[in-house]
Amino acid sequence: MTNEIKKELTDHILPFWESLRDDEFGGYYGYLDYDLKLDKKAVKGCILMSRITWFFSSAAIVLKDPSLIEYARHGFDFIRDHCIDREMGGIYWSVSHDGKAVDTTKHTYNQAFAIYALSTYYDATGDMDALTMAEDLYRTIETRMRDDHGYLEAFRRDFTPESNEKLSENGVIATRTMNTALHVLEAYTEFYRVTHRSDVKKDLIWILNIFADKIWNPARLRDEVFFDADYNSLIDLYSYGHDIETAWLVNRALDVLDEPVLTEKIAPITKALVAEVTKEAFDGRSIPVECEKGVVKEDRVWWVQAEAINGYLDAYARDPSRTDYLENARAIWNFIEEFIIDQRPGSEWFWYTDEHGVPAHDPIVEPWKCPYHNGRMCLEVISRSEKEGNL
Repeated sequence: MTNEIKKELTDHILPFWESLRDDEFGGYYGYLDYDLKLDKKAVKGCILMSRITWFFSSAAIVLKDPSLIEYARHGFDFIRDHCIDREMGGIYWSVSHDGKAVDTTKHTYNQAFAIYALSTYYDATGDMDALTMAEDLYRTIETRMRDDHGYLEAFRRDFTPESNEKLSENGVIATRTMNTALHVLEAYTEFYRVTHRSDVKKDLIWILNIFADKIWNPARLRDEVFFDADYNSLIDLYSYGHDIETAWLVNRALDVLDEPVLTEKIAPITKALVAEVTKEAFDGRSIPVECEKGVVKEDRVWWVQAEAINGYLDAYARDPSRTDYLENARAIWNFIEEFIIDQRPGSEWFWYTDEHGVPAHDPIVEPWKCPYHNGRMCLEVISRSEKEGNL
């Protein structure tokens, strides 16, 4: 599996995203439709720019390939010059193809991904400008986008609150979401890893306790997804992909923090998350995206399959007796190879297929469709194989 996944990364995913580099206006092109028609004038989502910058930075580190730094720098330069609001602080939601602000919403989720990208870019390059930008965005979140109980979601350009349509779905508008909390956790884990700042450590511990005490539902062995301000769940929704992604990202945060008492409290939760997703959702080759009010949405989404491999490999590394988790990861990789990877020249991975592997005619690239999940899965497999032996 490792050799196949490394080949997919180096021969397919990396060249695809390299080809989307915009050398005229900077950054990376923001839209490629299902028919592989590139729209060079599409908006550039700032989340997409952050995720691409993170991807090339991380790939340069893991593959020890300095040529990838130039692609990371190309993304970083665009974020610095066009996505950051120099007047009011924070990062925009999206900009035009030539770098003018289009959607000036300041979303906590978006700030987090910029911190994630800038931290890894700093690790890859030592560029202090990136670290300074990450520090500024960290202060923005902590002073403007949280209250005493957790992280809030969407704000106007001037940081007055606005409705959270961007990270709400399934017919609800959430004041708090598991998804934003998860990716603030992820960003702060990376930021802490490269800085060892005591204030970031304190915030990481706080977020982990929110997951354990507010987001985790011990009665149903799952995380709730959408909340009001008091952490009352707004909908009966079981997000299989987010739960197995949460398990390994929370474990990574625990590893980076190295706080045994906290690990003792939370590690049983991550173990239960993987076990319950396996019981409820894994069909022997793939995982559907979610279950709402008892009805399973059968789409096999690209990121869910990628994060399931990460989750299973992490759980197997922590309990090698669970060889079934290793086999599950291999089975999902086989499903990805057969159905999710788009074999057409000039493409990458399909957004999703149905349960039978028939692909949806959705874009190959757009503000949410990026190399963050599948690229990260490849990098995780390579890194784990180097540490733990060939998978």
